[in-house]
Amino acid sequence: MISTLRRGLLVLLAVVPMLANAAADQSAHDLVDRTTKQLLSDLAANKETYKSNPSAFYDALNGIVGPAIDADGISKSIMTVKYSRKATPAQMQRFQENFKRSLIQFYGNALLEYNNQGITVSPAKEEGADRTSVDMQVKGNNGAVYPVSYTLEKIDGQWKVRNVIINGINIGKLFRDQFADSMQRNGNDLDKTIDGWAGEVAKAKETTVDAAQKAPQGE
Repeated sequence: MISTLRRGLLVLLAVVPMLANAAADQSAHDLVDRTTKQLLSDLAANKETYKSNPSAFYDALNGIVGPAIDADGISKSIMTVKYSRKATPAQMQRFQENFKRSLIQFYGNALLEYNNQGITVSPAKEEGADRTSVDMQVKGNNGAVYPVSYTLEKIDGQWKVRNVIINGINIGKLFRDQFADSMQRNGNDLDKTIDGWAGEVAKAKETTVDAAQKAPQGE
């Protein structure tokens, strides 16, 4: 049985690469490398405080996640044009907020249990002008290595996360499929689907756990 730590950590690191306060001229690779180290350093220094006050940790994560991701682009991608063009600005905003909040609440506690088994950002590679990828390997408690690949796009001069692939699982596609399925189950009621999105994130976590169980073993 995979531990709760590895379940939560894998998806959290995938969806939340912590890229806040980016310099406009900084490469995507350096951004991922620097800010990941910064996060782990902060977590090590404040873990006990965060454990006794998880809300403070959630708030800290949210402050980092907000400017790090293309929330508008991701939300529209998950909804697809079929549904996003029918959504009001208020509905889109609510979906973005529910999406980020549910991820933080589901996986924040798991990150608090992380004991720095090992996170390695792969060497830099040639980056496109507006789109690139950065790879990372996360080592679990039992020595299993989980490959993670971020897709980033440059928006207004800064790199932001648009998608991630975890051990072969395309998270963007997974969420798109789940949103479409939820809409069908809810009779195309957009509000009901948005309000129930936390449950869909939980399903995505379980799917990713299955992928993690198949991760290659290694040092």
